[in-house]
Amino acid sequence: MHPRAQHSIQEPLPVGLERAIRGTAADIATLLHDECDTSVPVPDSQWTLGEAAAHLALANELMADLAAGRERPYGDGTPQSLAAANAQSLDAFRERRAQPLASMIVEQAEAFIEAVHQGASDESVAGPALVTPLGPMDRPILASYLLTHMLGHGYDLARALHLPHMIDRERVGLCMPFFLSVMPRVADPAAVADLAVRYTVRLRGGPAFGVSLADGAVVVSPAPLERPDCTILIAPVAFFLIALGRRNPWRAMAQGQIHAWGRKPWLAPRFPTLFTTP
Repeated sequence: MHPRAQHSIQEPLPVGLERAIRGTAADIATLLHDECDTSVPVPDSQWTLGEAAAHLALANELMADLAAGRERPYGDGTPQSLAAANAQSLDAFRERRAQPLASMIVEQAEAFIEAVHQGASDESVAGPALVTPLGPMDRPILASYLLTHMLGHGYDLARALHLPHMIDRERVGLCMPFFLSVMPRVADPAAVADLAVRYTVRLRGGPAFGVSLADGAVVVSPAPLERPDCTILIAPVAFFLIALGRRNPWRAMAQGQIHAWGRKPWLAPRFPTLFTTP
């Protein structure tokens, strides 16, 4: 029997999430082969390929520590504080070679999974809330966060190298628990202050969720709302890239990746502007 099978009959992570974390880490490692030039710039970023890969390696290590229950202060959740923490960590960690970074990304993803299994055997399947840069999370949500983070930066690395990215519908679906969890936290107070609207967002071929805004409050439902003001149907990969600020929503709409209907369909393009990139 595999050692992990002795920990808990019930798996500590949703079906497919552990496999997706391992697969994404391996896909990123494949991009970072020995011959790739880590000095090339990452499109739409101030980082080079080596800096982006170093950030990924450090972030995977951070996530593994958090999953193990270790406290690792890292900003206060605002984009400015996270950017400052990223800069500080990169300044202290000087490795920029592709192969060592690829190995660290894979190793720390595995360390994260081991920590999740250990936490499940020590406490419960989910374990207690863990302190993360984006607020308290249980381990399954943190795992969804890790996958989201790797996919976002893996996409950046693929663009820098002019290679296919590793984001697909299944992996986006596994990222949705993280997105739904942090959406109220990353809402832009100025953007939602005077807005009263009910959205249903449907990922084509995947899950649907609801977002209600009123009096500056944001309430997220894991199920579609009844009689929403605006229903948005969007391709899963387009949703992911727009949510992380990697795709222009108007361009996605022009390419037929977004459709909207309801009493106020014109509010569809406004939806992504209500949130800051996590």
